[in-house]
Amino acid sequence: MLTSPRVPPARRRGGWTEFQRRYAPYIFISPFFLLFLVFGLFPILFNAYLSFQAWQPGTGLGEMEFVGLRNYTDNLTDPTFWQSLRNTAVLALLSGLPQHLLAIPLAFAAAGVLRRMQNLVTAVYFLPYITSIVAISVIFFTLFSWQYGVINAGLNALSGLPLIGTLFPAEKINWLGQKEYVQPAIALVVIWRYVGWNMLLYLSGIQSIPRELYEAASVDGATGWQSFRFITLPLLRPIMFVAVTLSLIGGLQLFEEPFILTNGTGGAGQAGLTTVMYMYRTYANYSDAGVAAAMSWLLFLVIGGLTLVNNRLFGRSGLAGRD
Repeated sequence: MLTSPRVPPARRRGGWTEFQRRYAPYIFISPFFLLFLVFGLFPILFNAYLSFQAWQPGTGLGEMEFVGLRNYTDNLTDPTFWQSLRNTAVLALLSGLPQHLLAIPLAFAAAGVLRRMQNLVTAVYFLPYITSIVAISVIFFTLFSWQYGVINAGLNALSGLPLIGTLFPAEKINWLGQKEYVQPAIALVVIWRYVGWNMLLYLSGIQSIPRELYEAASVDGATGWQSFRFITLPLLRPIMFVAVTLSLIGGLQLFEEPFILTNGTGGAGQAGLTTVMYMYRTYANYSDAGVAAAMSWLLFLVIGGLTLVNNRLFGRSGLAGRD
């Protein structure tokens, strides 16, 4: 009587072990790729496809009409789009540059003279970053109030001081109602929120600098300013590149602060209308999804171009050119 050969137990275990070795890692990481495909890659590809279509979301996917580059040309010939882009660039500059001018000295002080209170100082400055942006904007909306805001009250009180009183306005400023003050008000909120985040980045960079360099400089008679100028700043260039890049991207994608402070209108003279706000308005108010999608890709090109410029200034190629 013939019987089928039995597979040895060790061989069966070896087959299961081989399966685990080959396929188990892919099974375990597959949820990430599935989520990325559904919520990451698919929206990007659909948005790119949508930028060449004329479509109103309420009509259904079957009503899409291919229009080629018309959505892009409509944006490029739209004066409001260019105004929003200028507003975005000005706000990115007004809010981005002071962040780093304040964060670097604060980080240097936290790593030096304030080292004993470093944790407290870091926590105080980092707190606005982890606070709800809606709550922050609502609070500043109250502080900027024309009639009863604390900021106007403080400026009016300072205007009554001798000697320095003439430096401050005696009349109340309509921060969110006058075109020339809308952008500085928005920039102040952004600076207040993100200066602690940049300070933490620079503090981590300063702490990675060997203390022996500062000790050697001190032995050679270098002052605190000379140590900061010739040791800290040059060695912080990689961190500067990361911090400036993040500020650049965040500044060009600014939405929450100007949207809440101007009640979604863009403020007086549309001075607070950013490109992302105009994109949202185009989609939500005008139901023109194709033009809004094209606008997002134009903004992407602007961000990509400025990031490349920043890379030349602070990145590896820029550093190599200075060596």
